[in-house]
Amino acid sequence: MNIGFSVFSGTGNTLKVCIHLADRLEALGHRCSVSPIVKGEANPTVDCDCLVIGYPVHAFNCPRPVIDFIKDIPATEARIPVYLVQTSGEPLSLNKAAAARPERLLRAKGYDVNGCLWYVMPYNIIFRHSDAMASRMWRVVQVRAGSDAMMISSLSASRLECSPVAGLVSRLLSIEHPGIRLIGRGFRADDRCIGCGLCERRCPQGNIRLVDGHAVFGHDCAGCMGCAFFCPVDAIHISILDSWRVNGRYDFEAASAGDEDVCRYCRGSYLEYFHRYES
Repeated sequence: MNIGFSVFSGTGNTLKVCIHLADRLEALGHRCSVSPIVKGEANPTVDCDCLVIGYPVHAFNCPRPVIDFIKDIPATEARIPVYLVQTSGEPLSLNKAAAARPERLLRAKGYDVNGCLWYVMPYNIIFRHSDAMASRMWRVVQVRAGSDAMMISSLSASRLECSPVAGLVSRLLSIEHPGIRLIGRGFRADDRCIGCGLCERRCPQGNIRLVDGHAVFGHDCAGCMGCAFFCPVDAIHISILDSWRVNGRYDFEAASAGDEDVCRYCRGSYLEYFHRYES
């Protein structure tokens, strides 16, 4: 089976998960391709036997670039099976609602949405998880990937049951789509900017350009946080969200956090998530 992964991933967490799933599927004998969702670029992975769409959850919603991508893909009568792969920084059930809108749009275009796989990966905004927490999250992905790949391989269904409360919260917070565009206009690089162009090259929206060796931001930010996260000199400020700025890669190979090292924020939910898949 030819399986195409189309992935929106500002700081690489969702891409890391999808590449690992693709590797597991190739070990099962399938052909896999992984392509980024980038504004203005054609995505070849829609021409496949099975489509996997990966994205991080933004404010309990699917990111705007992914919604735009789904709106742009051609309708089909072939009932192509689709799996959604979403990542979030916390294991709150409210995140399940993020799959509702892409699923609805895909079904309207003739795709069979077989289900959604949901993984927890470290934050790139709000606060920085410890490397030990990031390592434990990644360990769970590796534990789950084998059975999840088998499920995709057999085209089995995997549903995420979303509560009415989660759906309501998601709809209310969908204001994030126009809101982050407005907030993104206030993103700026301070005097530490070295003009390396890394943020310009990484921006999936083409929203950053170098002017006289200094990063300048446009009006089409999608809130992926790749610019602030990867800036080698931590020069990028994210407007009114700056107190939530996270900078620098995680070490997924660090020693994994023990239960006693799990962060206090949503501690019970993290422990439940870890124990569910580690047992």
